[in-house]
Amino acid sequence: MLHQKENISKATLVKTTKYYIAAISAFTTWGLFSLVLRPIHEYPSLDILFFRVFSCSILMLLIALLFKRKQIKETVEIFKALPKSEKRKSILLNIGGSAFLMGNWFTYIYVMNHVSVKATSLAYLVCPILTTILAYFILHEKLSKTQWISVGLSISGCVLLSYAAIMDMVFSIIIGLTYASYLVSQRANKGFDKFIVLTFHITLAALVLLPFYPVFGGPVPTEFKFYLCIETIAIVFTIIPLFLNLYALSGINSSTVGMLLNINPMIAFGLAAFFFKENITPLQITAYGIIFTAVLVFNSHHIFAIKQKMTTISKGS
Repeated sequence: MLHQKENISKATLVKTTKYYIAAISAFTTWGLFSLVLRPIHEYPSLDILFFRVFSCSILMLLIALLFKRKQIKETVEIFKALPKSEKRKSILLNIGGSAFLMGNWFTYIYVMNHVSVKATSLAYLVCPILTTILAYFILHEKLSKTQWISVGLSISGCVLLSYAAIMDMVFSIIIGLTYASYLVSQRANKGFDKFIVLTFHITLAALVLLPFYPVFGGPVPTEFKFYLCIETIAIVFTIIPLFLNLYALSGINSSTVGMLLNINPMIAFGLAAFFFKENITPLQITAYGIIFTAVLVFNSHHIFAIKQKMTTISKGS
């Protein structure tokens, strides 16, 4: 019986680990986003948003229509079989998810190109706190005392970072709240193929933005560099990480995914300091150190479980 329980525990750990890997991979990728966004900083934020969304939508629709016809049919059948109340809920979650993504992308690009890289980094440090709070009150996700301590550490780190930079914090809360809302809404959005769901979100965003392009869009870019960066953003920094994100949400809590999101700004902060040569203060280094500790504390139960498993394997061999 004990041996059977150990096997179940190991199987659960392995299953959970793949969702952690998906989330970590997504947020590590996003941490490098400034490398491809900064080279086109001279273009208006709206133009970058338009071309990013349109490109993503076209690519995902092509993939879905060519390789995912079976999943499209299954998704439609699942939706038709839902009770009326569940249909309404599903529609709201998916339309809301698309709206949250649009808001997040625009504010992120605007702040990245017109405020600072550090301000966008702070946004994704605020986001895990907002995600945890929203998940606690809306989804009723339970947190241990250790995890609440981690949230407290994150808040203290953000307070340190916002010292003498109130406007950075204001922009950060706006960016963070849009993505926190997306994470929480998609944790509740279950039962459908994740790629089809993401295709719907991005295509709806493209359809909403399309009428605004002739009015608010600038001259059509002619530089090859612009299109190279846009396609890289569309595939590497949008489709792949968003899909990994939705996959992670299907296996672990939104608060956990939210806390892992701290990986993104920590990498972005490193790039701001060492690659873009932005001015970094000892206060900022201390704050990021506190937040890094918070991530480890929040996920300590899983880290210790992996360590224990590795110890057991080494003893067995």
